[in-house]
Amino acid sequence: MSDRRAALIWCPFPDRVSAKKVARQLLAQKLIACANIVPAIESVFEYEGRCESETECGVLFKTVEDSLGDAIARLGELHPYDTPAIVGWHCDATHDATLAWLTATTTTGD
Repeated sequence: MSDRRAALIWCPFPDRVSAKKVARQLLAQKLIACANIVPAIESVFEYEGRCESETECGVLFKTVEDSLGDAIARLGELHPYDTPAIVGWHCDATHDATLAWLTATTTTGD
């Protein structure tokens, strides 16, 4: 396969509705190929000096490294939180068929 690599983004959302809305927008813009929505996660975190706990919806976005920066930036613009937790990373290993699908799905043809 090519030197291209897959990439992943993890991001919690306040609910499934907002997660799905943002996922659809990123898909339409070809910044991601897939979003796996985990319906309920318990998040314990510090915010504004206080220990908080909330039930959130976790999302794992699948993309390619060429789109990672743009996907993270757009996700930050679309996210309903003022300070969303968005982390992305490059994948060291990806099945050839998966990488081909990610590449084909995120290619705009520009």
